[in-house]
Amino acid sequence: MGTDTDETATGSDEDLSERHEDLTPADRVVVSYPEDLSDWGRFQVEGSPFKAYLRKTKTDRVRQGDVWEEFVGVGCCGSTLDVPLRVERIDGGETFGPDTEVEFSVREACGIEGGWQVQSESGPNEV
Repeated sequence: MGTDTDETATGSDEDLSERHEDLTPADRVVVSYPEDLSDWGRFQVEGSPFKAYLRKTKTDRVRQGDVWEEFVGVGCCGSTLDVPLRVERIDGGETFGPDTEVEFSVREACGIEGGWQVQSESGPNEV
């Protein structure tokens, strides 16, 4: 999914201002995931390792409304789980930093297949 964050990385001198060296880390970023994400998917997204991943990789300018399709794991059946995350709010800065608090919220369903038959008792959309 294209976002303002993705589209600004064209390499011109003007775009260099979007890079993390000149940006203030946010105090807090609220990121949402779809309500039809399974319990297993929510556990993966809301865990400390994934929050650390966001802090280390989302170092360009972050804006409300940015959407990222993020890989969060491989199920025991070998299926990958990519989750569309959206920035709902950014407080006190312009990017993620090592001390940025990451908070999650739930938004409307999007038809994501958020789990696997083996892991979700009633099938892939069990939440």
